[in-house]
Amino acid sequence: MKIDYNKNNGLVPAIIQDATTRNVLMMGYMNEEALNKTLESKLVTFFSRTKQRLWTKGEDSGNSLNLVDIKLDCDGDTLLIKVNPNGPTCHKGTDTCWAEDNNQDYSFLSKLESIISDRKQNASDDTSYVASLFSEGINKIAQKVGEEAVEVVIEAKDNNDDLFLNESADLLFHYLILLQAKGFNINNVMSILEQRNTK
Repeated sequence: MKIDYNKNNGLVPAIIQDATTRNVLMMGYMNEEALNKTLESKLVTFFSRTKQRLWTKGEDSGNSLNLVDIKLDCDGDTLLIKVNPNGPTCHKGTDTCWAEDNNQDYSFLSKLESIISDRKQNASDDTSYVASLFSEGINKIAQKVGEEAVEVVIEAKDNNDDLFLNESADLLFHYLILLQAKGFNINNVMSILEQRNTK
């Protein structure tokens, strides 16, 4: 990497990103020595402008950042560092320096899970379809998943792509409901798939 350290008095910004969740955890500064130490130790090390010395994240708290990958931006003056965090990243005890939870976000699926969770918590007071399923219990929810799975198989054998995709959406929707009925979410399933991918 050809890094331009001259723009900021020998330092470059280092954006720290969780390699799994893709969430931004923090931002620090590195000089050439800090980068070399990071590469050698595989633990992210910064140059502390306050202490005026190298500082390995977690040297006091134990909440280290294990190096996964480093990329240099198009101008050669900013680093993107992907890590596996060992505990909270912020010195205030939060997952990120923006006080956000470092959870995997699947965009609309995560939003949909949140809506399903709300319907589950208010099942007795809610008149929605999802709430009615939770009120009827696990057997009804599991039955609906089975019905939707059969419909997906039937439409897969035909040539109507629109029907196939709509039935697929119904299956995924009801599966998300079943997961929450069992006390899980899509993150639990994704973790198992990721573990299988590493074997």
